[in-house]
Amino acid sequence: MLEVVGLNAFYGPAQALFQVSLSVARGEWVVLQGLNGAGKSTLLKSLIGLEVRTEGSLRYDAGAGLADIGAWPAHRRARAGIGYVAEDRRLFTGLSVRENLQVVAGRHDAAVEARVLDLFPALKSMLGRPAGQMSGGEQQMLAIARTLMTEPGLLLLDEPCEGLAPVLVEAIGGALVALQATGMTLVMADQNQLLAEKADRLLLLVAGKVGGPSGAV
Repeated sequence: MLEVVGLNAFYGPAQALFQVSLSVARGEWVVLQGLNGAGKSTLLKSLIGLEVRTEGSLRYDAGAGLADIGAWPAHRRARAGIGYVAEDRRLFTGLSVRENLQVVAGRHDAAVEARVLDLFPALKSMLGRPAGQMSGGEQQMLAIARTLMTEPGLLLLDEPCEGLAPVLVEAIGGALVALQATGMTLVMADQNQLLAEKADRLLLLVAGKVGGPSGAV
Protein backbone atom coordinates (compact mmCIF):
# COMPACT_ATOMS: atom_id res chain seq x y z
CA MET A 1 0.00 0.00 0.00
CA LEU A 2 2.87 2.39 0.76
CA GLU A 3 6.32 2.45 -0.80
CA VAL A 4 9.04 4.93 0.17
CA VAL A 5 12.42 4.92 -1.58
CA GLY A 6 15.36 7.22 -0.86
CA LEU A 7 13.33 9.77 1.10
CA ASN A 8 15.14 12.89 2.27
CA ALA A 9 13.29 15.50 4.34
CA PHE A 10 14.21 19.07 5.19
CA TYR A 11 13.09 21.85 7.51
CA GLY A 12 14.41 24.81 5.58
CA PRO A 13 18.11 24.07 4.95
CA ALA A 14 18.32 21.51 7.77
CA GLN A 15 18.05 17.87 6.72
CA ALA A 16 16.08 15.59 9.07
CA LEU A 17 15.71 12.33 7.09
CA PHE A 18 18.43 10.65 5.04
CA GLN A 19 17.66 8.12 2.29
CA VAL A 20 14.81 6.46 4.16
CA SER A 21 13.28 3.48 2.37
CA LEU A 22 10.41 1.32 3.57
CA SER A 23 7.29 -0.45 2.41
CA VAL A 24 4.05 -1.12 4.24
CA ALA A 25 1.62 -3.79 3.08
CA ARG A 26 -2.13 -3.25 3.04
CA GLY A 27 -3.56 -4.10 6.46
CA GLU A 28 -0.17 -4.06 8.18
CA TRP A 29 0.54 -2.30 11.48
CA VAL A 30 4.02 -0.76 11.67
CA VAL A 31 5.39 1.05 14.72
CA LEU A 32 8.21 3.58 14.33
CA GLN A 33 10.58 3.72 17.28
CA GLY A 34 13.71 5.68 18.12
CA LEU A 35 15.04 8.35 20.44
CA ASN A 36 13.62 11.87 20.50
CA GLY A 37 14.82 13.66 17.37
CA ALA A 38 15.39 10.43 15.46
CA GLY A 39 12.94 11.47 12.73
CA LYS A 40 9.76 9.59 13.61
CA SER A 41 7.45 12.63 13.50
CA THR A 42 9.25 13.96 10.44
CA LEU A 43 8.62 10.71 8.58
CA LEU A 44 4.90 10.87 9.34
CA LYS A 45 4.75 14.53 8.27
CA SER A 46 6.53 13.57 5.05
CA LEU A 47 3.93 10.92 4.36
CA ILE A 48 0.98 13.29 4.86
CA GLY A 49 2.76 16.26 3.25
CA LEU A 50 2.96 18.76 6.12
CA GLU A 51 5.69 21.19 7.21
CA VAL A 52 8.65 19.50 5.52
CA ARG A 53 10.21 19.56 2.07
CA THR A 54 10.95 16.12 0.67
CA GLU A 55 12.97 14.46 -2.04
CA GLY A 56 12.76 10.86 -3.18
CA SER A 57 10.01 8.47 -4.20
CA LEU A 58 6.76 8.30 -2.24
CA ARG A 59 4.04 6.08 -3.66
CA TYR A 60 0.64 5.17 -2.21
CA ASP A 61 -2.08 2.79 -3.37
CA ALA A 62 -5.57 4.08 -2.67
CA GLY A 63 -7.10 1.18 -4.57
CA ALA A 64 -6.12 1.86 -8.18
CA GLY A 65 -2.45 0.89 -8.00
CA LEU A 66 0.57 2.74 -6.66
CA ALA A 67 0.53 6.47 -7.45
CA ASP A 68 3.37 8.93 -7.01
CA ILE A 69 2.08 11.33 -4.32
CA GLY A 70 5.33 13.14 -3.55
CA ALA A 71 4.12 16.40 -5.10
CA TRP A 72 0.55 16.18 -3.76
CA PRO A 73 -0.53 18.69 -1.09
CA ALA A 74 -1.75 17.34 2.24
CA HIS A 75 -5.45 17.82 1.47
CA ARG A 76 -5.17 15.72 -1.69
CA ARG A 77 -3.42 12.94 0.21
CA ALA A 78 -6.18 13.07 2.83
CA ARG A 79 -8.84 12.78 0.12
CA ALA A 80 -6.98 9.77 -1.26
CA GLY A 81 -7.40 8.01 2.08
CA ILE A 82 -4.43 8.96 4.26
CA GLY A 83 -5.47 9.99 7.78
CA TYR A 84 -3.10 11.77 10.18
CA VAL A 85 -3.36 12.21 13.94
CA ALA A 86 -0.81 14.83 15.04
CA GLU A 87 1.07 14.64 18.31
CA ASP A 88 -0.51 17.92 19.48
CA ARG A 89 -4.02 16.63 18.54
CA ARG A 90 -5.09 19.95 16.88
CA LEU A 91 -8.64 19.82 18.18
CA PHE A 92 -11.09 22.70 18.00
CA THR A 93 -11.19 23.24 21.74
CA GLY A 94 -14.18 25.61 21.65
CA LEU A 95 -16.31 23.12 19.73
CA SER A 96 -18.12 20.15 21.21
CA VAL A 97 -17.07 16.56 20.68
CA ARG A 98 -19.80 16.06 18.07
CA GLU A 99 -18.89 19.30 16.29
CA ASN A 100 -15.25 18.20 16.13
CA LEU A 101 -16.35 14.95 14.54
CA GLN A 102 -18.62 16.65 12.04
CA VAL A 103 -16.36 19.49 10.99
CA VAL A 104 -13.66 17.24 9.59
CA ALA A 105 -16.15 15.11 7.66
CA GLY A 106 -17.90 18.17 6.25
CA ARG A 107 -21.28 16.62 6.94
CA HIS A 108 -23.13 14.60 9.54
CA ASP A 109 -22.78 10.97 8.55
CA ALA A 110 -24.63 9.14 11.31
CA ALA A 111 -23.47 5.70 10.20
CA VAL A 112 -19.79 6.60 10.19
CA GLU A 113 -20.17 8.45 13.49
CA ALA A 114 -21.78 5.40 15.08
CA ARG A 115 -18.95 3.13 13.97
CA VAL A 116 -16.35 5.57 15.26
CA LEU A 117 -18.09 5.98 18.61
CA ASP A 118 -18.31 2.21 18.99
CA LEU A 119 -14.51 2.18 18.93
CA PHE A 120 -14.38 4.86 21.65
CA PRO A 121 -17.53 4.34 23.74
CA ALA A 122 -16.31 6.78 26.41
CA LEU A 123 -17.00 9.61 23.96
CA LYS A 124 -20.70 8.76 23.66
CA SER A 125 -21.56 10.52 26.91
CA MET A 126 -19.47 13.58 25.99
CA LEU A 127 -20.89 14.56 22.62
CA GLY A 128 -22.01 17.96 23.89
CA ARG A 129 -18.86 18.69 25.91
CA PRO A 130 -16.35 21.25 24.59
CA ALA A 131 -13.10 19.56 23.62
CA GLY A 132 -11.22 22.04 25.80
CA GLN A 133 -12.92 20.60 28.88
CA MET A 134 -11.75 17.02 28.28
CA SER A 135 -8.82 15.22 29.88
CA GLY A 136 -5.71 14.50 27.85
CA GLY A 137 -6.72 10.90 27.28
CA GLU A 138 -10.22 11.87 26.23
CA GLN A 139 -8.81 14.44 23.83
CA GLN A 140 -6.55 11.81 22.30
CA MET A 141 -9.50 9.50 21.72
CA LEU A 142 -11.35 12.38 20.08
CA ALA A 143 -8.36 13.23 17.88
CA ILE A 144 -8.25 9.68 16.56
CA ALA A 145 -12.04 9.49 16.23
CA ARG A 146 -12.13 12.76 14.30
CA THR A 147 -9.60 11.49 11.77
CA LEU A 148 -11.55 8.24 11.39
CA MET A 149 -14.59 10.26 10.30
CA THR A 150 -12.82 10.68 6.94
CA GLU A 151 -12.74 6.86 6.56
CA PRO A 152 -9.02 6.58 5.77
CA GLY A 153 -7.37 3.45 4.42
CA LEU A 154 -4.00 4.38 5.92
CA LEU A 155 -3.87 5.89 9.41
CA LEU A 156 -0.76 7.74 10.59
CA LEU A 157 -0.50 8.35 14.34
CA ASP A 158 2.17 10.44 16.07
CA GLU A 159 2.75 9.40 19.71
CA PRO A 160 -0.94 8.64 20.38
CA CYS A 161 -0.28 7.31 23.90
CA GLU A 162 2.44 9.62 25.16
CA GLY A 163 1.81 10.54 28.79
CA LEU A 164 -1.41 8.52 29.07
CA ALA A 165 -2.31 6.16 31.90
CA PRO A 166 -2.04 2.42 31.12
CA VAL A 167 -5.83 1.97 31.17
CA LEU A 168 -6.17 4.58 28.42
CA VAL A 169 -3.32 3.04 26.45
CA GLU A 170 -5.17 -0.26 26.58
CA ALA A 171 -8.39 1.39 25.37
CA ILE A 172 -6.65 3.07 22.45
CA GLY A 173 -4.71 -0.11 21.68
CA GLY A 174 -7.94 -2.09 21.59
CA ALA A 175 -9.45 0.40 19.15
CA LEU A 176 -6.41 0.17 16.89
CA VAL A 177 -6.56 -3.63 16.93
CA ALA A 178 -10.22 -3.42 15.90
CA LEU A 179 -9.34 -1.00 13.10
CA GLN A 180 -6.64 -3.28 11.76
CA ALA A 181 -9.13 -6.14 11.81
CA THR A 182 -11.25 -4.17 9.33
CA GLY A 183 -8.28 -4.03 6.94
CA MET A 184 -6.97 -0.58 7.85
CA THR A 185 -3.23 0.02 7.52
CA LEU A 186 -1.53 1.66 10.51
CA VAL A 187 1.80 3.48 10.75
CA MET A 188 2.45 4.80 14.23
CA ALA A 189 5.30 6.56 16.02
CA ASP A 190 5.20 5.47 19.64
CA GLN A 191 7.61 4.25 22.32
CA ASN A 192 4.93 2.46 24.33
CA GLN A 193 5.68 -1.25 24.53
CA LEU A 194 2.02 -2.15 25.16
CA LEU A 195 1.21 -0.92 21.67
CA ALA A 196 4.41 -2.17 20.08
CA GLU A 197 3.52 -5.71 21.14
CA LYS A 198 0.28 -5.50 19.17
CA ALA A 199 1.98 -4.38 15.95
CA ASP A 200 3.13 -6.60 13.09
CA ARG A 201 6.53 -4.93 12.78
CA LEU A 202 8.80 -2.38 14.42
CA LEU A 203 10.94 0.02 12.43
CA LEU A 204 13.86 1.72 14.16
CA LEU A 205 14.95 5.22 13.21
CA VAL A 206 18.39 6.46 14.25
CA ALA A 207 19.47 10.04 13.49
CA GLY A 208 17.13 10.32 10.52
CA LYS A 209 18.04 6.96 9.02
CA VAL A 210 16.47 3.52 9.10
CA GLY A 211 18.37 1.51 11.73
CA GLY A 212 19.03 -2.19 12.10
CA PRO A 213 20.33 -4.59 9.46
CA SER A 214 17.13 -4.44 7.39
CA GLY A 215 15.14 -1.68 9.06
CA ALA A 216 13.04 -4.11 11.07
CA VAL A 217 13.61 -5.09 14.69
